[in-house]
Amino acid sequence: MRKLDEMGEGFLALVDQNDKLIGVVTDGDIRRAILNKKTELDEIINKDPMIAKEGISILEARKILKESRRRHLPVVNEENILIDIIKLDEWSEYSRKNKVVIMAGGLGSRLEDLTKEVPKPMLPVGNRPILEHIILNFMHQGFLDFILAVNYKSEVIKEHFGNGRELGVNIEYVEEKERKGTAGALSLITTPVEDPFIVINGDILTAIDFTELLKFHIEKEASATMCLVKKSYSVQYGVVEIDEEGYLDSIEEKPSYNYFINAGIYVFDPKVLDLIPKEGYFDMNTLIDLLKEKKMKVAGYNMKDYWLDIGLKKDYYQAVDEIKNKPI
Repeated sequence: MRKLDEMGEGFLALVDQNDKLIGVVTDGDIRRAILNKKTELDEIINKDPMIAKEGISILEARKILKESRRRHLPVVNEENILIDIIKLDEWSEYSRKNKVVIMAGGLGSRLEDLTKEVPKPMLPVGNRPILEHIILNFMHQGFLDFILAVNYKSEVIKEHFGNGRELGVNIEYVEEKERKGTAGALSLITTPVEDPFIVINGDILTAIDFTELLKFHIEKEASATMCLVKKSYSVQYGVVEIDEEGYLDSIEEKPSYNYFINAGIYVFDPKVLDLIPKEGYFDMNTLIDLLKEKKMKVAGYNMKDYWLDIGLKKDYYQAVDEIKNKPI
């Protein structure tokens, strides 16, 4: 009890002389022991606690804790040696203070009749709009401060979300009066931005761990980080290489090639905002090229998580179908 009081967490992990986890004791265990007149520690210890294996992400751990209504999760390695204790109220120092900018002003013209009445980010997937899925995903990971860049049918978005209070987040809006491109809308931000911020297109569903993305960005000391999705294609013929003199050099039967595509998710340092012109059209490719010209570091983060860009009708119907079985 003195140890519990000293630690102030209401939780203790007990290990043997080799640091192997024996079990856990909580304030509640002690309280129940006193009520049942038990004083032997061996009778009080929970010897079958919920644990996680080494390598679990903070996002996965938080989901386990929230679903089980627990506050602490011991982490052990393959030998059952205790290596960490993850707390529900513990979060990366880069998380909650980082703003999230969602580009929600697109016309969605490729979706044809689906976006006649509502902007693309407000198309329903399951029981809520795409944009709400995005916001809730960030919120569950500890991000609470949002800026929505809106244009087409902006009133639909503003009426639905307001200032975000009902969702438990803070939402501000910047509105394009003219088409400013995929990066130009960032020039409209007037709220002070002091930390790296995330930019995401308003038509993307993903299960990415945004805290890990921010850590990657900071570890790389990058001015910008672009999320990448790996794709591949196969050639249905034998591919032949010839040398400069016209002789056959090699032949490969139906080879596959890998390439990366832009996932529409970025992290930027605040200083990048100073480089975006206040007037005119300015897209993300132009911004990235400008950063590279200025010898500023641009990193590429290889996403291996669920990701779906809802650009076409078939993508939307795929999202509607997948949301039934995939927690996003």
